Amino acid sequence: MMDKLRPFHITVLVYMTQAGIVMFTLPRSLADYFGTNGWLVLIPCFLLSSFNIFLISLVFRLGKGRSVFEIMEQSIPKWILYPFYIGLASVWLVFGCMIGKKYVLLFQMLSFPTTNPMIFKFAMDILLFLILIKGIYSISKTATLFFWMTTWMFLLLLWFFPAFRWERFTPFILQGGHDQVKGGIEVYAAFLGYELSILLFPYVEKTKKSMTAIYVGNGLLSLSYLSLCLICFGFFSLGQLKRLLYPVLDLLAYIQLPFIERLENLLYGFFLFLILMTVVMYWWAAEEAVKRIVPKLKTTVLVFVMMAVSYAISFIPKTLDQVNVWITNLGYASVGIAFGFPVLLLIVLLIQGKARSSHE
Repeated sequence: MMDKLRPFHITVLVYMTQAGIVMFTLPRSLADYFGTNGWLVLIPCFLLSSFNIFLISLVFRLGKGRSVFEIMEQSIPKWILYPFYIGLASVWLVFGCMIGKKYVLLFQMLSFPTTNPMIFKFAMDILLFLILIKGIYSISKTATLFFWMTTWMFLLLLWFFPAFRWERFTPFILQGGHDQVKGGIEVYAAFLGYELSILLFPYVEKTKKSMTAIYVGNGLLSLSYLSLCLICFGFFSLGQLKRLLYPVLDLLAYIQLPFIERLENLLYGFFLFLILMTVVMYWWAAEEAVKRIVPKLKTTVLVFVMMAVSYAISFIPKTLDQVNVWITNLGYASVGIAFGFPVLLLIVLLIQGKARSSHE
C-alpha cells in the first residue's frame, strides 16, 4: 500500500496544473474582451470554478471516494464507455500537447529563432515521459519541487509598484470590450486544471481535507491571477494592453539589472516548470482513461505510444496562431468536460442510490 496524497501536495498539484501558458496572455484577453477594469471578470470565474469543485466534492462524498471509472462501470456497459474514454483521453492528450507546443514556439521566438521548434518539443517530451512513468505520487512530489522553484517569481511584482498608477484603472467598469461571451469562456479556460482532481479519488484520503485542498489550490491560483492582472492594468494603459500580444513578457522585460541583459529570457525559462506540470497532468489523465480500455498494457509502453501520437499531432499546427486556435477549441471541450463529467457521475450515483434503496 502506498501513502495517500497529503492535502498540501493536492493543493500544490491543483495549482501547478492550473497555472500555465495562458498566464502570458490573460491580461490582454481581459482588456480586449472586457475593456476597462476587465480584471474584475476573474472574480466570477473564481466563483464558477469553485462551484465546479463543489460538484466534484459531491461526487467524492456520494461515491465514498471510489474511482470515477468504477462508478460508471458499475451501471454503464463498457461498450458504451470505451468511446467515451477515448474521447476524454483524446481531448486531454491533445490539449496538453498544444500547451507544450505553444511554450516551445514562444521559447524559439525569444531565444532561438533559427532552430527547429520540434527539436525543443522532442526534448520536452522526453522529460515529460520520465516524469509520467513514475506515477501520480512521484508527479506530486515533482510538482511540489517545481512549486518552490517558481513561486518566488511573484515577488517580482513588487518591482513594478513605482510605475504603478491607480488612475489607469479609471472609474468605468467593463467599457470598450467585445464578444464578452466568447471572452468569458476563454478567460475561464485559464482556470482549467482543477477538473483533473476528479481522477485523484483513489489516491487521496477519504476526508474533507482532501476536497478542501482543491479549493485552496484554486484560490491560490485566483489570487495569483488577480495580483498579476492588477499590476498589468496599473502598469500599462488599456490601449497598450490591447496591443501587446504577451503583456507579461513585456512586463518582465521592464526588469533590468546591470549585470544581466535580456532578463526576461532567463525568467521565461522558469515558466517551463509550470508548463511541464500542466502538460504532465493532462497526459496522466489521458493515461488513466486509456488504462480502462487496455488494463494489461504496461505503463511504460502505454505512455510511449501516447507520447508518440502526441508528438506526431504536434507537427500539424505550424504557427502560434494555428496553435492558439487548437487551444481555444480544446479549451471549449475541456470546459464542457469540467462541468459535464461531474454532472454525469452525480446522475449515475443517484440512480445507483435509488436502485440500492429499492433492493433494501
